[in-house]
Amino acid sequence: MARAAELAACLEAVLGSRGNANRVLDILELLVGPEEEEEDVLCAVRTCSRLFGALLERGELFVGRLPAEEAALDDNYSAEDKYKMWMRHRYKECVDSLAELLGHRAFPVKESALCTLMKFVELEAKYPLIKAEWKGSLTFPRELLKVVVDGLLPLHDDASLLISRFQEYMEYDDIRYFVIKAVTESIGQVMQKTKEKPPPFYQQNVFSLISPINMPNKESDMVKFMVKQDNWEELKVSKLQAHKQAFQKMWLSFLKHKLPTGLYKKVLIILHDCILPYMNEPTLMIDFLTVAYGIGGAISLLALNGLFILIHQHNLEYPDFYKKLYSLLDPSIYHVKYRARFFHLADLFLSSSHLPAYLVAAFIKRLSRLALTAPPQALLMVIPFICNLFRRHPACRVLVHRPHGPADMSEDPYIMEEEEPSASRALESSLWEIQTLQNHYHPDVAKAAAVLNQSLSEMEDDISGLLELSAYELFDKEVKKKATAVPLEFEQVRGLFGKKNDIFAEHFTLD
Repeated sequence: MARAAELAACLEAVLGSRGNANRVLDILELLVGPEEEEEDVLCAVRTCSRLFGALLERGELFVGRLPAEEAALDDNYSAEDKYKMWMRHRYKECVDSLAELLGHRAFPVKESALCTLMKFVELEAKYPLIKAEWKGSLTFPRELLKVVVDGLLPLHDDASLLISRFQEYMEYDDIRYFVIKAVTESIGQVMQKTKEKPPPFYQQNVFSLISPINMPNKESDMVKFMVKQDNWEELKVSKLQAHKQAFQKMWLSFLKHKLPTGLYKKVLIILHDCILPYMNEPTLMIDFLTVAYGIGGAISLLALNGLFILIHQHNLEYPDFYKKLYSLLDPSIYHVKYRARFFHLADLFLSSSHLPAYLVAAFIKRLSRLALTAPPQALLMVIPFICNLFRRHPACRVLVHRPHGPADMSEDPYIMEEEEPSASRALESSLWEIQTLQNHYHPDVAKAAAVLNQSLSEMEDDISGLLELSAYELFDKEVKKKATAVPLEFEQVRGLFGKKNDIFAEHFTLD
């Protein structure tokens, strides 16, 4: 309490008379003291917020290129200018100290420093400390905002909590635009310093900051600015095209460097929804996606969404696309958590009636073979999936209606290990795997597999509700089934002393 009263007295003195300007040093001393208590630091941050906020509003800080502190003592400047220059240097010291506090051990101190810096950003935007180069030129405090962004992206610490606190400011269109610019600049600087091998924390912090960015869909959506200038409509910051260009440059600069596997997956998960639609040239992501698609495993599965958009909307040519898609079919496909996404996209890719019969037959056969070891919840999805492929491609029905086909795996001409679908000999085979599933221990699976014994309807099955089916839901469904009455060979007793007890009376009467 004593320290708070002391700071309040300093604040009142400095704002009350320029003759007490030196007392600002007592306030700044608490910001940089390493041994200071957390509460004292917080009190100093709040005092600085009020002090320099008031000085910015009053216009008592020097405007323009700030001379060195020694040069400001020359007789070329008036007493008024000297005071403003001196106080502007103290303001600079305050900003530097607040930037250091963004890495403080206590989160309340970090949060308070962040909010104070953003308050200064808003005030500097309203009361610029830089002179306009020409009438109507932008005077937004980009350098100050860059200080904030650098503080949010430490190299060796996880700043995700502080970044989540910062997200409310990203709703402002001008703040978001200049943050995107600052992040792009930061990536270039850090990569150059770390010789293209950035610490993992840095890349994770960058992703935490840029992945939630909510880009506007059209220019009329850009209505929320922290500060507007008179000629705002003429500036780039008000143009959607400029926002998309900056957004695209930021993501390309981030993705051109090697990412940890976990981060690679996180990027691919949001790529189709949160990145590609807001780029001026989505085709610039072709290299990134094709490399990801060639890695294999879950990363290839996740790359499918982005490739789908580029193939269908931007005419991407990928000659070996279906060969690669076919190679992704392995036993794990029925178990990975991205199963629903994969089968949804595979359904879209195999929906064209122009696909050759040998290719579709290879997919049907491989899915059926892998189904032999799949869990019931996956089988209830893949069997209708296969039935839909037969409906779209009638030439493949020979797999079902081949009376003298192979009786078991040893006689099957299909080559499971063949990577090229055209050489797998799938069309020469039969679908004995589905026939095997007709004897599955789960009655719903056996029932679903038995559909292929009948003539398929023309209408496709809707598999959207089956893609996310889990083992828990399947078990829960079984538990909730109502038990049906089982016919018995004897007449049930209805009660101890009911009418049925007359039977006992007839047979066990005493003479």
